[in-house]
Amino acid sequence: MEVERNVREVSVAEKSRRASECADAAGEPKGTALAPAGKHARAARASGAQAAANPGVLPAAEAPRAAHRAHVDAERHHHHTHAAGSHHPGGHHLLSVEHLSVSFTLYDPAAPFFSAPRVESRVINDLSLSVHAGEILAVVGASGSGKTLLADAILGLYEPNSRVTGTIWFDGARQDAAGLQALRGHGISLVPQSVTNLDPLMRVGRQIVGNARGEERRRRTERMRELMAAYGLPPEIERLYPHELSGGMARRVLLLCALIDQPRLIVADEPTPGLDLDLAVRAVSDLRRFADEGGGVLLITHDIELALRVADRVAVFRDGAVVEETARENFDAPELLEHPFSRALWHAMPEHDFDDAPAC
Repeated sequence: MEVERNVREVSVAEKSRRASECADAAGEPKGTALAPAGKHARAARASGAQAAANPGVLPAAEAPRAAHRAHVDAERHHHHTHAAGSHHPGGHHLLSVEHLSVSFTLYDPAAPFFSAPRVESRVINDLSLSVHAGEILAVVGASGSGKTLLADAILGLYEPNSRVTGTIWFDGARQDAAGLQALRGHGISLVPQSVTNLDPLMRVGRQIVGNARGEERRRRTERMRELMAAYGLPPEIERLYPHELSGGMARRVLLLCALIDQPRLIVADEPTPGLDLDLAVRAVSDLRRFADEGGGVLLITHDIELALRVADRVAVFRDGAVVEETARENFDAPELLEHPFSRALWHAMPEHDFDDAPAC
């Protein structure tokens, strides 16, 4: 039996509890739950019916898309401090994730196989972070800690048995699941972590350009060739297949697949696995170039040393939550970091001789 996605609206009381700290500090609207989209639209209609019977539930389709209160560049807000270059064009963040939680309904693995009840396993818990235009925010955490689920939530990709709550704002507008789905490839693009995302049976150029036809195909082909020249890829690779590329070239092709749609925000999910240091630095330098041209980058990685080479700010991810979001410069000395786990990461870095870190 197909398990229906359990993405529900939260009550006004619960929204107030989750968003109170942010709203009180910043004077902004309370958050809402994300709603399902696409083939699960019937769940959204059910949510609307529930709202009619219960005024304490607000369907996402009716959620106001008010802009955030204007932010001052140097002020502390949304649980984070800023880098010297952090700016708020239009008075808001490019991306703001507030009180995001992601859980999954599973059969209890500890119970007998044929009588196991369903239990809810929470992987991301009350997570908040923000990305400014023109910067790279590195989300640093251990492998397998749920960082990719954060990327999926921002892109509007939800598993059928998931429950996703919280608020996501993009360019000052509050989004529901349908809005995030519409932004995927039209404002927000993904650079995936594996080159196996490239179709091995399709030439590189066709993969970058996509299925456009006519004038749109001509326009995208021109843009592809401009991007290839800008990012150091020879024009002949558009006729090659992925297995004929080097690892570094394949990574750049993945980046061009994202850039072809002229996104405002790139979500880069572990973009450097399997690369030696020189190629890894070159890969993240390409992301740095995109940010320097005014775009925003959410760089998800477990490699804190690499992240500190290019990031403007760092969000330290632990146990499904961001424990500290701070400027990269604060990693110059442990006393500049606020959270014990962040300081423990600093002490564990090789250039600090793996100093004994305080308990966290």
